[in-house]
Amino acid sequence: LQTRMQSLQPDPKAQYRSVYEALKKIVMTEGFWRPLRGINVTMLGAGPAHAMYFACYEKMKKSLSDTFQHGGNSHLANGIAGSVATLLHDAVMIFPAEVVKQRMQMFNSPYKSVLACIRTVQKTEGFGAFYRSYTTQLPMNVHLQGINITLDVCKTLLNTQENMALSSVNISGHLTGMVNAFKTVYQLGGVSGYFRGVQARVIYQMPSTAIAWSVYEFFKYFLTKHKLEKRTSL
Repeated sequence: LQTRMQSLQPDPKAQYRSVYEALKKIVMTEGFWRPLRGINVTMLGAGPAHAMYFACYEKMKKSLSDTFQHGGNSHLANGIAGSVATLLHDAVMIFPAEVVKQRMQMFNSPYKSVLACIRTVQKTEGFGAFYRSYTTQLPMNVHLQGINITLDVCKTLLNTQENMALSSVNISGHLTGMVNAFKTVYQLGGVSGYFRGVQARVIYQMPSTAIAWSVYEFFKYFLTKHKLEKRTSL
C-alpha cells in the first residue's frame, strides 16, 4: 500500500485517497493476495539482516563501552554501535530486498517472480540498481526521524524508477542520487509530495518496530538467562 500511495504519477486505475480505499481497491481489482506481493523477499531479507544488525550492535556496544567507560554504559558507544550496525544491515541485505519488493508491488508490475525481477534488474540496469537509494535510506535507518517521511518518498522513486513520473519531467534513463530524487519529487508533487503514503508508513512502522524489539529482547533474555543465573549463584 505504501509503495502504491507514494507513486508520484500513478496510473488512473491506481489512484487512492486513503489506506482503506487503496486496500479495498487492490483486493477487489487485483485479488485478495495482491497486497502481500513481495512479502517473500521481505521475509528472506529481514531475518538475516536483523540477526546481523543485533549481533553487530551488541558486539560493538560492548567493545566501545569498555573503551569509553571501562565496562560501564556509554551513550556514545550505543549511538556509534547502532549506526555501524545499520550500515552493515542495510548494505548486505535490506537494499536488494527492498528494491525487488517495491518493483513487484508497483501497479501492473511486469515481474512474475522474485528471481525474474532480480534477473531483469541486474541485466537491464546493473548491480548498482539494487543500491540506488542507499544514501537516501541510510539517514532514515540511522534514526533521524525528523526527515524519515520526506526521504521515504525519494527512496521509493529511486527504487521503482517510476517511468511515467520520470518521463513527465523529461528524465531519460535512470534517476540516481538523493539530491536528484529530492528535486524530482518536488517538481512532481510540491511539498505535499514528500508526505505521500505517510498513513501507510505509520500504520506498519509502529507495530513492526514493537514486534522486532520485543522479539529481540525476549530471545536475548532467554539465551543469556543461564549465564546470568550462573553468575548470580557464584
